[in-house]
Amino acid sequence: MGQLCLRSASQGCGSAPATDEAQQRLRHPSLESSVNESLSSSKQLKNPTPSLPKGERVSAEYSPSYDKDKSVLLAFRGIPISELKNHGILQALTTEANGWEPRVVSTEVVRAQEEWEAVDTIQPETGSLANSEQPGQLISFTEALQHFQTMDLSSFKKRIQPTIRRTGLSALRHYLFGPPKLHQGLREERDLVLTIAQCGLDSQDPVHGRVLQTIYKKLTGSKFDCALQGDHWEDLGFQGANPATDLRGAGFLALLHLLYLVMDSKTLLMAQEIFRLSHHHIQQFPFCLMSVNITRIAIQALREECLSRECNRQQKVIPVVNSFYAATFLHLAHVWRTQRKTILDAGFVLKDLEVLAKKSPRRLLKTLEVYLARVSKGQASLLGAQKCYGPEAPTSKDLTFTGVCDLHPAVALGSPAKHAV
Repeated sequence: MGQLCLRSASQGCGSAPATDEAQQRLRHPSLESSVNESLSSSKQLKNPTPSLPKGERVSAEYSPSYDKDKSVLLAFRGIPISELKNHGILQALTTEANGWEPRVVSTEVVRAQEEWEAVDTIQPETGSLANSEQPGQLISFTEALQHFQTMDLSSFKKRIQPTIRRTGLSALRHYLFGPPKLHQGLREERDLVLTIAQCGLDSQDPVHGRVLQTIYKKLTGSKFDCALQGDHWEDLGFQGANPATDLRGAGFLALLHLLYLVMDSKTLLMAQEIFRLSHHHIQQFPFCLMSVNITRIAIQALREECLSRECNRQQKVIPVVNSFYAATFLHLAHVWRTQRKTILDAGFVLKDLEVLAKKSPRRLLKTLEVYLARVSKGQASLLGAQKCYGPEAPTSKDLTFTGVCDLHPAVALGSPAKHAV
């Protein structure tokens, strides 16, 4: 009752200043009598329900005295708090309110309340849920790259080999007829690319989690976060439930390339079309695993200085490597669709693709440039009205994917060999 009277007095304070009439009402015997009756009523409160706020306890157990209490509240209307304070009424009400003593709460109620209050502080287990600082928020390629630029990567940088070491005639031939060396001012940027390729996927790093979430949402169209481990990653083309196990030879650079592909407005449509092709009932292939292999090709092309000429021309390394990756993926999709390749052909297609990419990087980049220009005008579609012939191929989950690093040397040299399955 004391709290109700206090709130009513606060509302009256904001409605109008004190008047002589209000002051007279404050000293009127009937008002004092109403207050005394209200205070005596509050003393009669016994055992209010512990799970309800005090205000609700009063209204629930003493509804018969509602009319009398209402008359007291009306009497206070129009009287400022300062006047109530001067006459000691607020002090009396506060004293009475503080005198209420609820009954002892059972241990079951206390335990239930503690469990409920702890709900919002529960932390997800590692790998079981999306662990990010900003759940649901996509991350751009630039933001992810800046994350690595600000990290201490010295331990990873020690592992890189920036260029291929050549000796004897191979070194002489490369010196006379090979591509030019990368400009001195671009070598630090090249080393950063190779260093990121040495970094693995860290499920404890919120940025790593956001990169995975962004890739998943952009490719599937989902608006919800997903677990960082689970069978749903196999639907994207990883071999297992944990994407970290499929980054061999490319490291986190493989995920950055996928992020670039889906977050760049110019290449997003291409990425979605290739993703749909990877789920074709005959020509299906593991999309993300194929992408990892293309990142490996890009790393080798950079180390063998196949991209140095284009990097020197643009005075950039990372944008050139990104475009080279996208162009190589585009060419693979074109070959896969037009030549009706299946997952049994994966190793051979990738080996031929590596040879072409290192030999004619400028040609691939020009093809990508023309394709993206046509896409922007709505004139190009990678898949088009696709028709596939022949018997249905086995599902990708029933086969072992053969990548560039897994291809047997004899097969790479063109000698007769069976497909690795």
